[in-house]
Amino acid sequence: MKLTLKVWRQERPTQQGTLETIQTPDIPEEASFLEMLDIVNEDLLQNGKRPIAFDHDCREGICGMCSLTINGVPHSKDNGITTCQVHMRKFKDGDTIYIEPFRAKAFPIQQDLVTDRSAFDRIIAAGGYISVRTGSAIDANAMPIAKDVADAAFDAAACIGCGACVAACPNASAMLFVSAKAEHLNRLPQGAPEKTRRVIAMVEQMDAEGFGNCTNHYECEAACPKLISAVNIAKLNKDYALARAKEGFVSA
Repeated sequence: MKLTLKVWRQERPTQQGTLETIQTPDIPEEASFLEMLDIVNEDLLQNGKRPIAFDHDCREGICGMCSLTINGVPHSKDNGITTCQVHMRKFKDGDTIYIEPFRAKAFPIQQDLVTDRSAFDRIIAAGGYISVRTGSAIDANAMPIAKDVADAAFDAAACIGCGACVAACPNASAMLFVSAKAEHLNRLPQGAPEKTRRVIAMVEQMDAEGFGNCTNHYECEAACPKLISAVNIAKLNKDYALARAKEGFVSA
C-alpha cells in the first residue's frame, strides 16, 4: 500500500516546526507502524533527504519509548497498545496519516518526533524508590502481602512512563503517571515508611517541571497503553492531603 504522511519536521529545538507531506514507497500490510517509518527513512536517505527522527527501543510495547501521536491520538485510536504495536493493516491504501510528537510544555521537542521526557526521570528521582538494605534477596514469604494489595500495586506498577497520559490531557497533567508510580510503592509495606515524604516530593517535582493540573477529563486513562486507572489519581490526592496535614502537625 502507498500512503500520504503528514509528518512533523523540526530540525532543532529552537527552530519553528511544520508538517511536511511525504509520499511513502510500497508498505507491506504486515509491517508495524515503526517498520513503516524505517522503510520511509530508507527511501528518504536514498533520495539524499534527512530521515525522520523518532524514538524507539524494544518495539514490544514494554519500554514506552515510541511516543508518537497518530491522527491526533497518542499512540493510536486503538485501546491499550503502544505505537510500536500498531500495524499497517489498520490503514487502507491511499490513506493520509498525521504523525506528530507528544505535545506538552514539559516535553520539549528535540527533533521531529523526538521529545525530551526527562521530566519523568526527575519525578522518579524525587521519590519513586524505597530505601532498603541491599544485599541478598529477602525470602518471598518473609513479608506476607494480601493478594488484593499485591494486585493493586502490580496494576499501578504496569505504567511504562511513555507520557501518553500527558499528551492526551488538555492540561498536560502528569497526575496519572505520578499517581501510578507513587501508588505501587505506597501500597506495599516496603514503601510505607517513606510514604509521606514520597508523595510530597513527587508532587512538588511534578509541579516544578511545569505539568498542568488534573481537572478530571479522563483522557489520560483512555490514552494509557497499559490501562492504568484514574482511580490512582484520587488516591494520590488523598495521600497528598494527608501528608501535608501530617507535615503541618509535626512542624507545629
